[in-house]
Amino acid sequence: MTKPLATLDALEGAGLIADAEDPALRAVAARYAVAVTPTMRAQIAKPDDPIARQFVPSAAELASSPAESPDPIGDHAHTPVKGLVHRYPDRVLVKLTHTCPIYCRFCFRREMVGPSGDGNLTPPELEAVFAYIAVNPEIVEVIFTGGDPLMLSPRRVVELGKRLAHIPHVRLVRWHSRVPLVAPERITKALISSLKFPGKANYVTLHANHAREFSEQGGAALARLAEAGIALLGQSVLLRGVNDNPEALRELFLEMVANRVTPAYLHHPDLAPGTAHFRLPITEGQALHAALRGKLPGHAIPTYVLDLPGGLGKVPINANYLRISPLDEIEIRDPVGTWHRYPG
Repeated sequence: MTKPLATLDALEGAGLIADAEDPALRAVAARYAVAVTPTMRAQIAKPDDPIARQFVPSAAELASSPAESPDPIGDHAHTPVKGLVHRYPDRVLVKLTHTCPIYCRFCFRREMVGPSGDGNLTPPELEAVFAYIAVNPEIVEVIFTGGDPLMLSPRRVVELGKRLAHIPHVRLVRWHSRVPLVAPERITKALISSLKFPGKANYVTLHANHAREFSEQGGAALARLAEAGIALLGQSVLLRGVNDNPEALRELFLEMVANRVTPAYLHHPDLAPGTAHFRLPITEGQALHAALRGKLPGHAIPTYVLDLPGGLGKVPINANYLRISPLDEIEIRDPVGTWHRYPG
């Protein structure tokens, strides 16, 4: 298995940056983790393309604004025990590890992940997590995240399943991961078997932002998961210079459903430090999302969402298809943008 490109020298050697000694890039690498997997390196056509833009560090990451925060969606305010986020009554996030196979330049947890991040949960910390879940019967879903939880070994994943087997009110288990596309060699028979927790509905939510992330190897990894009975969902982030046009979004979501991945969310970028160059106005995002209607099957169009700062939760921000006219009549917008009176 070839190692990821995890230093500026390695990125320069691969032709992804011009100068490993660039002071701005050195400052970025000192603050935020860097790694590009061999699979994703093979998908990069040039240093500023939509794949490179997601993973290759840029001096733009040094710019920040007062609105940005190291905890932009307010995880800390909803963390009753270390590593667990309980924002909604019926589900919890468990941040098992802060290691990723690849590091996104727009990550909303970028201050917490990587070799110098918060680290993995220790056995006593994990014990506290399961104890909390066990005494809160309203929790029906556990979402494993990180970092990337599919960086864990099959043995460790099996142990998690054994713990949840003794908590009957948990019915759903979800894994948020980039691994199937960025490190598809990790999707082995042993790992797939370990993900099938007995008595639970098991899901993998794939994070992908551009159709070119779907390599032949990545598609095969997704097929292995689907054919083993693991339900596949998709989530993406709307990013300036990556997928901020209707055709790029259409191709992305079509690629997902062609690989048996159901797109669930298109996230508006969070206010993470040094990510302003990725963000676009919500009104522009609404127009891009609305442009997909009529161009894709309904099940291929995700919900456009925003995680409100301060831990207030995720809300849909899709374009509005209904309005009330000055004459108090209901009007509905069709897929091409024309408004029509509705006699309801």
